[in-house]
Amino acid sequence: MDITVVPDDEIVQHRRVALLELIQKHIRQRDLMGLIDQLVVLLVTECANDSQITALLNYILLTGDEARFNEFISEITRRLPQQRERIMTIAERIHNDGYIKGEQRILRLFLQNGVDPEWIQKITGLSAEQIQALEQPLPEREPYSWLKS
Repeated sequence: MDITVVPDDEIVQHRRVALLELIQKHIRQRDLMGLIDQLVVLLVTECANDSQITALLNYILLTGDEARFNEFISEITRRLPQQRERIMTIAERIHNDGYIKGEQRILRLFLQNGVDPEWIQKITGLSAEQIQALEQPLPEREPYSWLKS
């Protein structure tokens, strides 16, 4: 089914998948702020669980207007104060996961370019086992597999 031709009013009737379908339909818009009213209604009716909200936020970050992501989150949490902690916790987990992966990438680059592992261990406080794990090649994975979490 081509979700782009389905009217929004019909999409919101899809209950559990409505949130993700609505974003998928409109993700290419430069401004997702116009969807907030519909998203708030779906979140108020608790049509989405934490994993769906995580997928939604990851998808917006990956393919949407990342520059306005914070404004988007702020507006949703302003309109849904009862969901604020839940949404902010999910957004914070996504942020922290990206931060950790970025740190690991930098440390891997250091190791690949000959930086002494003992120096990295001393500076970062990582154990020898953690440094050793960074020296291992990354496993092959599907693109965007992190969206499945």
